[in-house]
Amino acid sequence: MKISKDMESAINGQINAEFFSGYIYLSMAAYFESQNLSGFAHWMRLQAQEEQEHGMKLFNYLLERGGTFDPKAIDSPESKWDSPLVVFQEALKHEQEVTALIDKLYEAARAEKDNATEIMLQWFVTEQVEEESSAEDIVEKLKMAGDKPQALLMLDRALAQRKAD
Repeated sequence: MKISKDMESAINGQINAEFFSGYIYLSMAAYFESQNLSGFAHWMRLQAQEEQEHGMKLFNYLLERGGTFDPKAIDSPESKWDSPLVVFQEALKHEQEVTALIDKLYEAARAEKDNATEIMLQWFVTEQVEEESSAEDIVEKLKMAGDKPQALLMLDRALAQRKAD
């Protein structure tokens, strides 16, 4: 069964949101590089890559269901922050916004009785729990680190160990 026009439009919007997320994380990676925090930058690069993969997962699903890809311009993200803590607070806020978008998309699929889309989106619902938890964990560690450069460098070293999923 071909995807509905409403669902096609909503998925196209989510594809754009996922690629925008990738841009946000690349911008954050650049900020961390400018602060000589290469571990933080590494973490953000992998996060950007993951967001691109999410966009492609939706793109492939849309085409598989006979939908039409309708690309839109991707907004420019913020590029300057006051501290690593502020960056991760923004990352957490952004992930919460993405969760709300996914939830809205999931509810639309449910309302249309589009079981295939609802099942596909379950992966994203689960993924968003992980995304928010991961960002929140780093926010809390940065709060504990406070103004202690040694703690910040230890966290930088830890974030450098992140592996691609």
